[in-house]
Amino acid sequence: MARKRKTPLMKKTVTLLILMFFLIGAGWYWWSSSHNAEEQSAGAQGNAMPPQPVSVLEIVPETIEVTHQLPGRVTPFRQSQVRPQVDGIIIERLFEEGADVEKGQQLYQIDDARYAAALNSAKADLKSAQANVKAVDARSKRYADLVKIDAVSKQDYDDVKAQFDQAKAAIAVAQADVAMAEVNFDYTKVYAPISGRISRSFVTEGTLVTANQAENLATITQLDPVYIDIQQSGSEAMDLRARMMGKEEITVKLVLDEKTGKPYPHQGTLKFSEVTIDETTGSIALRALMPNPDGILLPGLFVRANLDFGSNEVLLVPQRATTRTPEGGLTVWVVTPEGKAQPQTIEAEQTYKDSLIVSSGLKAGDSVIVEGYQKVGPGSAVSPTPWQRNNKSEEQDPEPESEISGGKE
Repeated sequence: MARKRKTPLMKKTVTLLILMFFLIGAGWYWWSSSHNAEEQSAGAQGNAMPPQPVSVLEIVPETIEVTHQLPGRVTPFRQSQVRPQVDGIIIERLFEEGADVEKGQQLYQIDDARYAAALNSAKADLKSAQANVKAVDARSKRYADLVKIDAVSKQDYDDVKAQFDQAKAAIAVAQADVAMAEVNFDYTKVYAPISGRISRSFVTEGTLVTANQAENLATITQLDPVYIDIQQSGSEAMDLRARMMGKEEITVKLVLDEKTGKPYPHQGTLKFSEVTIDETTGSIALRALMPNPDGILLPGLFVRANLDFGSNEVLLVPQRATTRTPEGGLTVWVVTPEGKAQPQTIEAEQTYKDSLIVSSGLKAGDSVIVEGYQKVGPGSAVSPTPWQRNNKSEEQDPEPESEISGGKE
C-alpha cells in the first residue's frame, strides 16, 4: 500500500499544536514561579518578630530637696562635775538623784564648824587691827605738833608714822583673811555650777572629802539643747564643703530609728566643722546644735543626721532601670525616635529615694526603658508605653523624706 503524502494543511496543524503546547507550558511555569514567590514572601513576613512591648519613663528635670545623711552621736551641750573646794565631812545631800537642778542650787552641806571658827577669828583680828590703827593715828597726830616745837625728836616722829602705816597694812591683811575665811565658809555649801539633770551621788553622808580629790561628787548634764557630733569621711569632705559654701544656715534633721525611718520632731542647725582631718580615722568632725525640750536625745545615742542644703533641679532615673556592666559602669536602655532600643552609659554618684541622680549620659526628653529591657537587644523594635510607679510597694517600703545619699551605686 502506497504511503500517503502529508498535505500542507497537516503541517500547519502540527505546527500550531506544538506552539500551543509551548505557550501552555510557559504560562504554567510563570504561574508556578509567581505563586512560589508570593508564598515565600508571606512566609518571611510571618516569621518577622513583632515589636517588643516595654514600659518607658520620659526623663524630665525635677526639683528635689538636697540633703546629705551622715551618722552622728548625741553629746551634752554642757556637762559639769561637782567637786568639793574645801576639806570636810559631808553631813547632808540636798537633791534628788536624777532630778533637774538649777544653777546656784545647793547640793551638799559640808561640816562648817571649823570654817565658822576661822571666820570668827579673822573678824576678831580685823577689829584688833582697826583698834590699833586708831591709837597709832592719834599718837602720830600728837607727835606732829610736838616735833614743831622740838618737844620730840624727828626720829621719834618718823617711827610713829611708820607704825601708823604698818597698822593700816595690818587692817588690809586682816580684811583679806576675813574674805578668805568667808569664801571657805561658803564653800562648805556645794552649789550646782550649771542647770541640768544631775546624776546619782557618788558619795553619801559621813564621807570625808578633800579639795583636790580625783572623784567627783556628782555630774550635771544640760540636755536642752544638745550637740550632734557628726563624722564625715575625708574623701567626701570637699564635696560637702562645696555645698556648704554660701549657705548662711544649714538645717539638720534627725532620724532616730534607721529601720523605721522615724524622724525626730525638732530640727537644728549646723554650727561648725573642723579644719583638719583626723589622721587615725580619715574623717572630719561636724557639730550641729539640736533642741531637746522633751529630753528624748540622751548623750551617747546614735542617730542619722540629714543635712539640708536646699532645693536643686536634677535628672532622676529609677534604680530598677539600670544595669551594671562587668567594668562596674551603669547602663540604661533608651528608645530612639525610630522606636529602636539602644544601650546608654550613664554616670550617677548619688541616690534619691528609689532613683539615681544622673550627672551625665542622659538629657531631658530621653525615654528610658524601666520594664522589659531584659528582652531587647541593640536595635530591637519596641512598643513603648508609659511606666506606672507601683504605689503599693512604695507604701510598704517607705523611703526617708528628701534623702540624698552619696557614694557610687
